[in-house]
Amino acid sequence: MSPRLRTPLTDLVGIEHPIVQTGMGWVAGPSLVSATAEAGGLGILASATMTFAELEAAIAKTQAHTAKPFGVNIRADAADAPERIDLLIREKVAVASFALAPKQDLIAKLKDAGVVVIPSIGAAKHAVKVASWGADAVIVQGGEGGGHTGPVATTLLLPSVLDAVDIPVVAAGGFFDGRGLAAALAYGAAGVAMGTRFLLTQESTVPDAVKQEYLRRQLQDTVVSLKVDGMPHRVLNTELVQRLEHSGRWRGLTAAVGNAARFKSMTGMKWSTMIRDGLAMRKTKDLTWSQVVMAANTPMLLRAGLVEGNTEAGVLAAGQVTGIIDDLPTCKELIDRIVTDAVERIETIAALSEHEQSAGTGSN
Repeated sequence: MSPRLRTPLTDLVGIEHPIVQTGMGWVAGPSLVSATAEAGGLGILASATMTFAELEAAIAKTQAHTAKPFGVNIRADAADAPERIDLLIREKVAVASFALAPKQDLIAKLKDAGVVVIPSIGAAKHAVKVASWGADAVIVQGGEGGGHTGPVATTLLLPSVLDAVDIPVVAAGGFFDGRGLAAALAYGAAGVAMGTRFLLTQESTVPDAVKQEYLRRQLQDTVVSLKVDGMPHRVLNTELVQRLEHSGRWRGLTAAVGNAARFKSMTGMKWSTMIRDGLAMRKTKDLTWSQVVMAANTPMLLRAGLVEGNTEAGVLAAGQVTGIIDDLPTCKELIDRIVTDAVERIETIAALSEHEQSAGTGSN
């Protein structure tokens, strides 16, 4: 039995270990989420790439494999966000996670129903806002993280957020082992959240060939691209990404429109719904219309790589930790060794302080 680290996050959610598996689109499904939960961490389902019916089925399947707490990540700007929130409440899902700051009334509705609300944020001012609206905790991702990311490193972003709010802060971006967890706790964080590290586990449904592509990469093999969807997006530096980086604006938009049409066909979404989502995205993120069209392109690019295993036609979101990960453990093996290592390192640091005190006492 692995040791325990009790933090404000474990107390808030009712989990055993202060480790969160993030809601990665096309990756964080029932298999990965239930395995994370059973291992004592907090698994989060990624619903942004699911239809409403698919989300219903994913929640039911996760609940069939674990009775422990888990969460669901929701796009706050989605046209059916209120209906998805009603589903979470009805199914008694423990945690609602948001990739974008939810509206104040949505937070209140979830909290009134006993659902823990944990938005992901990228700046101290955003943490202050959601905390004032009643968010229970926040996940803050530094620039090392995969997918949509910001320019500030975790080592600077994390303390700025910790100084700004009094709610639990979960650190993300660059974490993969016990050293990182111990360091995050030393900063004052309540735990760590990891995406790429959980993508590279046995319970992850990403094709094995794609996992091996991640394992082959080095620390310098990710790039932050604006050509995937018009926003900073950290991905593996593949031939496709290089082509996107050097493509002209209109060529990129033409491909984006085509992929948006494929996403519409696959999910059964109406054009009116996609346009409504685009209008909301443009308003909340202050995007140009070309960026909105490119954003609609993203799900299909990610699906091609992470689901279909087509690394030539798909984009592979990846944190910089990709270059230092070299194995594919089970979720339980991963969480147990991270916590065990973190506890040992914390005890080692504590012993340094005790030694200094003893030396001081002996000299008097």
